[in-house]
Amino acid sequence: MSSTKSRYLIGALAGVLVAGTAMAAAGLTAADRTSPQPSGAAAAASAASNFGPPPGAPMSFADIFERVSPAVVSINVTTRVDVSRMPRQIPGLPFEFRPPRQGGDEDGEGEGPRGPRRQSAGSGFFITADGYLVTNAHVIEDAESIKVVLKDETELDATVVGRDEGTDIAVLKVKGSGYTFVNFENSARPRVGDWVLTVGNPYNLGGTATAGIVSAYGRDIGELFVDYIQLDAPINRGNSGGPTFDTYGRVIGVNTAIFSPTGGSVGIGFAVPAEVAARVSRQLIANGKVVRGYIGATIQDFDEDMAAAQGMAGQKAAIVTELIPGGPAERAGLVIGDIVLSVNGVRVRSSSEMTRQVAKASPGDLLRLEIIRGGKPRTVEIRSGVRPPEAQLAGGPGGPNGATPGPGRPGPSAGQSLLGMTVAPLDDAGRRRAGLPADARGLLVSSVERSSDAAERGLQANDILLRAGDRALAAPADLAAVVDQARKAGRPSVLVAVWRGGRTIFLPIKIAD
Repeated sequence: MSSTKSRYLIGALAGVLVAGTAMAAAGLTAADRTSPQPSGAAAAASAASNFGPPPGAPMSFADIFERVSPAVVSINVTTRVDVSRMPRQIPGLPFEFRPPRQGGDEDGEGEGPRGPRRQSAGSGFFITADGYLVTNAHVIEDAESIKVVLKDETELDATVVGRDEGTDIAVLKVKGSGYTFVNFENSARPRVGDWVLTVGNPYNLGGTATAGIVSAYGRDIGELFVDYIQLDAPINRGNSGGPTFDTYGRVIGVNTAIFSPTGGSVGIGFAVPAEVAARVSRQLIANGKVVRGYIGATIQDFDEDMAAAQGMAGQKAAIVTELIPGGPAERAGLVIGDIVLSVNGVRVRSSSEMTRQVAKASPGDLLRLEIIRGGKPRTVEIRSGVRPPEAQLAGGPGGPNGATPGPGRPGPSAGQSLLGMTVAPLDDAGRRRAGLPADARGLLVSSVERSSDAAERGLQANDILLRAGDRALAAPADLAAVVDQARKAGRPSVLVAVWRGGRTIFLPIKIAD
């Protein structure tokens, strides 16, 4: 779980947390009326007879619930606890112990002891009459058996068709046909403030309905492939995987997470939008897995500070920090430092938005990237590849030559002072410490002034500066020229590419007065 997402509850072993979404009809309207006001008993009778919600608010969700609730199911999951992975603490001992392995050979090979079964619960819903259901991937994680419970309390065994951890969507299948199902709404989008209804299995209380409104769109809670819908319909443990409906009974989201300091609903929930859930579900049913587009580039946010350093005030985009050797992006001519403005005409304002647009492509699709390079607009066309598993990508390349750099010793102190750093041309010793190839060029940072913006940004000794602005660095004079050019242009900072620990990151460093 990422540091960003650690604040969110994305499903527990015993039930899961949720978010609702909604799409509804019109907003509230108000009309001023002037008329004589009754008094006393007449006033009370008038108030009772005239009470009702304003236009746009439903009198009741009962009709919707009756129509859609047969399609919503409770999902009961049995998992087996691996006792060998459970640390134990004995009072009085300053360390943990683990029980001895059982069932293996003398070298410890083989399966660990099988612990007790554990029950957990979530929600789901039918999307076809012949038994395909959608739920959250985390609801059925490590499942030994899965039971689907219908509204009439019929229990059915379910099998996993496919799981996609990237969107937390999974598809199950039960035998039989003629099931009541619901449809994803992909064409219309509810407005913020529109009514929604969620149905699910909170705390094993199956068939529970709650209502609320759409609170916001485009919420980023640490996942690459989903812009979440935020809603305030009460959702709790066990609601995960259940649907959120608009006032027409169409599914506009799959409840996935809540933000909560207590573990219960505080009115901030998140749902996977219907468009994402529908696309993923179709792929899982067809192929058992999701295939995403890939260009072989590492990117980061190009924020307002970076934009100011490049004379692009107010611009938000993504910037290329690394390229996989021989990957689709490198073959197409994308280079480190390119600023990506759009993918296939869709504006990208962050690295996450770019990743999502690329991931939507099928292998072989042509991706048209509008970029800025050297201050000038360009277009790069890249033929999409297949995105590797997330675990493989998380491992990282280590370095351009596959080496993993060690800490080494601080570089030589001799050099030129620029931007609050003492820098010198990268030598062979510095290349070896950093795991860079013999022909790599750059500036080795030997020291950083404590009071400088460079220190504030986290620069430290042994960092390597590869680029500044649009210029590759080989000597301190290169960096000095970029600083002088930025100062004459009235820019507040210089954008530098920093190599550390096998990764490149761009940082805007302020120019001292």
